[in-house]
Amino acid sequence: MSKHPLIVALPGNETLAERVAGLLEAESARLEYRRFPDGESYLRLHADPAGCEVVCVCTLDRPDDKVPALLFAADLVRDLGAARVSLVSPYLSYMRQDQRFAPGEALTSRTFAKWLSAHFDYLVTVDPHLHRYASLDELYTLDSTVIAAAPAVAEWIAREVDDPVLIGPDGESEQWVSEVAGLESLPWRVFTKKRYGDRDVRMELPDLEGLERHTPVLVDDIISSGTTMARAARHLIDSGFRPPLAVGVHGLFGANAREVMTEGGIERIVCTNTVNAPEAEIDLSALLAGGFAG
Repeated sequence: MSKHPLIVALPGNETLAERVAGLLEAESARLEYRRFPDGESYLRLHADPAGCEVVCVCTLDRPDDKVPALLFAADLVRDLGAARVSLVSPYLSYMRQDQRFAPGEALTSRTFAKWLSAHFDYLVTVDPHLHRYASLDELYTLDSTVIAAAPAVAEWIAREVDDPVLIGPDGESEQWVSEVAGLESLPWRVFTKKRYGDRDVRMELPDLEGLERHTPVLVDDIISSGTTMARAARHLIDSGFRPPLAVGVHGLFGANAREVMTEGGIERIVCTNTVNAPEAEIDLSALLAGGFAG
């Protein structure tokens, strides 16, 4: 196997792939991709991968549009003689359906893990959204490295925000917020939810006494609908705090999420580049490349 891997960018991942290739001193291979008139995929690799480790770079937000091309590419490079086929997927999708919440539901997290494990030998990803799984090893049979974004997020907040106080928008964010805050010795608090009736569940502001002059930073691992962060922001503003920032690892941004958060009073939205978004100001390329160290 060659000393340095061959980097292949799936459509839309060219910028991240170029950064990873530069950090690994690796060669980039152009993957030609287009669709036939009937919608089927056409792929052609403009390089010889024989004997190389080939690293496909493909973050998996909106996965249903991306997965066929990704699996075709993995099979293509293996068929052309790649010694090992790896995947850099900073955002790993299909993690939420980890049990049957209703009879007959598909366990898509397990099915998706089987697909990727069958096509790749190695996976590098960032903070997969594990719920009832202790680790990726419960799902994936390939080797994997999980990159923690918390140090990069904590460093960015400490550098860019004056006197920050980190706020978790709900109880599920507590573990994440406490970790980020602890890395830079920053104050942190978490909203709680209290039930006053079968259909009356309210967000409760944490005790922020003595922190009124700090800049609130709402922190979570995933920004999707933006609704919970927007509600938390409105509570903070109504309590006399300045408009908060919102910082997330994976900026998925569902329909109208940005508008919802802005209308809620959030002043600025920042995330990492695990997903290609205008808000992706925190670069994790070096950490992703480090997943191949040694």
